[in-house]
Amino acid sequence: MGIRSVERAMNVLHELNLQPINTIAQLHARTRLPKPTLVRILKTLEEAGYVENDTRQGGYQVTALVTSLSSGFHKGPMVVEAGRAWAIALTRKHKWPVAIALPDYDGMIVRFSTVPDSPISPFHSTVNRRLGMLTRALGLAYIAFLDREAFDLTMGILRKSQDPEDALSHHPTEADRLMTQIREAGYATRSSLVEPRNSNTIAVPIIAKGGNVLATIGLTYFKSAFSSDQQAIDRFSPLLKSAASAISEDLERLSSKLAIEESGLRPNHVQDLRTSDC
Repeated sequence: MGIRSVERAMNVLHELNLQPINTIAQLHARTRLPKPTLVRILKTLEEAGYVENDTRQGGYQVTALVTSLSSGFHKGPMVVEAGRAWAIALTRKHKWPVAIALPDYDGMIVRFSTVPDSPISPFHSTVNRRLGMLTRALGLAYIAFLDREAFDLTMGILRKSQDPEDALSHHPTEADRLMTQIREAGYATRSSLVEPRNSNTIAVPIIAKGGNVLATIGLTYFKSAFSSDQQAIDRFSPLLKSAASAISEDLERLSSKLAIEESGLRPNHVQDLRTSDC
């Protein structure tokens, strides 16, 4: 006969894995567990290091420690965990919202955003928002830094799309010229052909030590706050590049610490991400 409390906890952990952010109300609706029971389970999982309560985004989310429960993890969420402190630090100091996006087949998904921390955000919310690869800064900063084989495969997928934002995939010469410009500059900006026109985003790649691009980090600002886009680029692109480099280093340390934990030498949750005012 099974242990009911363990079954409930595993059910909650399963539901937490289905969404980046989960509120008590959402978990109650999906699990049908009483809210006081959910609170106790979440508190237990939080103390064990598998869950954290992110007040900025208004809910609970799993931590990188859940990867010790499965061998099928591919570092995506760990990039977010490694980058969270740097994104928050950028917004704390410069006020503008910062987002971290991960690739998802033919687009990018915003997996973390400091919109709740920004007093001057152009958006109400961006978490889980899907962005195009060829028009959005967070997408361009990713695809431009892929190796040639991965780039060609991705462009082949985009050529099958009917989305107007993927139209550049049908113009390889123009696309190659733009990708070269982005790689040389080290950053990407949003296409002027897409909305919203009153703001812009600057994004840079987060590249692993081995050279593979894992994700992107970007900052969004109102155009009216600067005399030109170039003024904003000159100010923020070096900060984003510095943050991306630091995230890569933190990811390497986090991966090493997690490997130690998985070996059973240290069961405590990894909680030593660096914080800085970028």
